[in-house]
Amino acid sequence: MAIQIRKTGLQIETTLIEGGKAAAVPLKLFTAFAVVKNPWAGRGFVDDLKPEIHAGAPVLGELLTKMIIDAVGSGEAVEGYGKSAVVGLDGEIEHGSALIHTLRFGNFYRQAVGAKSYLAFCNTRGPANAPIMIPLMDKNDEGRRSHYLTIQTSIPDAPAADEIVVALGASIGGRPHHRIGDRYQDLKDLGQDVANPAGV
Repeated sequence: MAIQIRKTGLQIETTLIEGGKAAAVPLKLFTAFAVVKNPWAGRGFVDDLKPEIHAGAPVLGELLTKMIIDAVGSGEAVEGYGKSAVVGLDGEIEHGSALIHTLRFGNFYRQAVGAKSYLAFCNTRGPANAPIMIPLMDKNDEGRRSHYLTIQTSIPDAPAADEIVVALGASIGGRPHHRIGDRYQDLKDLGQDVANPAGV
């Protein structure tokens, strides 16, 4: 069954001043979302989610990736990235997870931006206008704290009870005036091996 998309949207946010101080390089955040009919809503408990995952996740991954890349200008320019799903109240968290936690969705984005890090994620359930939270991290360096960011937005009429919002987020730049250092400095300060932080 093909995924039914009710609408899509794109949001671009630019931060010029943070903490009362002008940013040397403005932070740009990009959000691409699709509001889709939940293919499992109203069917009771569905054991096998794979048919709908295979039908819907690649369509959404390709669509949202293209929206982000077109807005940013190139995959190389993307620095931080992440994904999110918000399930309407007639669905399960698992339904949103099914659409975003599959290589059939995420690989479009990873490959388009040349990423090495895993895609940071959030999956929640809520009514229309529920917060859509998209955590971001550096696409190539999980310890680069300047790029630990969260996009927060909402859609006034989505998700309806039988819908799912699926979203991708991107950043150009990190937090303005970031000054807490990276994870690697903490490891050094604690006397741990940066190359082997688990000590194994």
